[in-house]
Amino acid sequence: MSSLPFAHLAPTPAPCRPASLRDLFFAFTWLALQGFGGVLVVVQRELVERKRWLSQEEFVEDWAVAQVLPGPNVVNLALMFGGRMFGLPGALTALAGLLAAPLVIVLLLAMLHTRFAGYPAVEGALRGMAAVSAGLIGAVGLKLAVALANNPVPLAWSVAIALTGFILVALLHVPLWYVMAGLGGLGCVLAWRRLRA
Repeated sequence: MSSLPFAHLAPTPAPCRPASLRDLFFAFTWLALQGFGGVLVVVQRELVERKRWLSQEEFVEDWAVAQVLPGPNVVNLALMFGGRMFGLPGALTALAGLLAAPLVIVLLLAMLHTRFAGYPAVEGALRGMAAVSAGLIGAVGLKLAVALANNPVPLAWSVAIALTGFILVALLHVPLWYVMAGLGGLGCVLAWRRLRA
């Protein structure tokens, strides 16, 4: 038996890691190019399922930290993951891979959008893409729910916190900052009490 406290709650480490900085750069470039409207779906599929650089549990933990930190979630994740693999050069390489090609594409699309924004076909296409993005994010949320089995917060409490957050933000339009502080703080206290016991 391990002498480390809470060792049974530690995530199973992923079996693989990036071979080089170049590998890291192209992996983050590829996932960024696939992520129109949000990259959570693509990041989970690429890093966990396809590359196997992170286990499901590691991804959930890293994504949770990335959401709490200021800035875009996927940028935070890229910096954390690249830094863990190769130090500062890895963090900067993952960030460059994530931002370089999409930046060029966004600038080109912005120029096209200013010219064709009024066309009904363009408006319809953008509405359709938003619906697809929402569906993909929901599907990944369900897929990641299996990682809650290792969460120190009981499943019933986790579901209650998630539903309360949805109601407060989506239906009652409470500012996200207040919801994150309140419900996030409650989740931290519950986890701390369970781990301490």
